[in-house]
Amino acid sequence: MKAKSTTLRNMTSASLLGLGLFVASQASANECELKIAATDAMQFDTKELSVPATCKEVTLTLTHTGTLPKAAMGHNWVLTKAADMSAVATDGMSAGADAAYVKAGDTRVIAHTALVGGGESTSVTFSTAGMSATEVYQFFCSFPGHWAIMQGSFKIQG
Repeated sequence: MKAKSTTLRNMTSASLLGLGLFVASQASANECELKIAATDAMQFDTKELSVPATCKEVTLTLTHTGTLPKAAMGHNWVLTKAADMSAVATDGMSAGADAAYVKAGDTRVIAHTALVGGGESTSVTFSTAGMSATEVYQFFCSFPGHWAIMQGSFKIQG
């Protein structure tokens, strides 16, 4: 009887350990999922986003909480190195709305979402390979005239 009791206790310990690892992995996955909202007043609801360096991929969901249509007050989310932001935004204006105001094939763009209007959401999943905790990254909306106001920092937490 004692042997059964020990085996049962070991199985319970192993099950709890497995459950703990599962919960830890789910918590880590959630740290790699970000949400940001944009308004009709040309504002993001945060000026800073960060993820742990353990995130191999990040999923960002952008929600336009306003009511204005995409043509009048569209928003997207674009991620670049801080030094590239102004040039990427300027080049994106000529790309047009159909390209979400992001120049096709622009290697300076780390990630970007589609353009959304009021009440819409969109997501992008991107790899953090090549990104560094020591680099300065900026996110912004590349809709013409928005990037100067709608921007913030993105950090990889080492």
